[in-house]
Amino acid sequence: MEWRQKARSILERNSELCVIAEASDGEQAVRQVSELKPDLIVLDVGLPVLNGIEAAVRMLAVSPESKILFLSQAQDQAIVEVAFSVGASAYVHKLNVNNELLRGGQCGIDRSSISY
Repeated sequence: MEWRQKARSILERNSELCVIAEASDGEQAVRQVSELKPDLIVLDVGLPVLNGIEAAVRMLAVSPESKILFLSQAQDQAIVEVAFSVGASAYVHKLNVNNELLRGGQCGIDRSSISY
């Protein structure tokens, strides 16, 4: 199972959350956020075409009320710091996705629509 499918299956365990879109690269994700203005964006740092950090900057420019939860394999503290500096509300390492994704999502929002 790819990470996007795994994240979706975890998020859908919470009946208060509704996954409204998925994107396979950063540019597609920015376009969807611009259209949908989701409450929460679950975003991989290592997205193709446009990386997650740059995508986050663009997303918050078009949807400043959205919260961003980064999901990443990166354990480098510098990347975590950059993620928060561009506006992340939460950061979850992929090794901890089963235990931390829903908790991180709840820290990021108190609303119900999610895009990743």
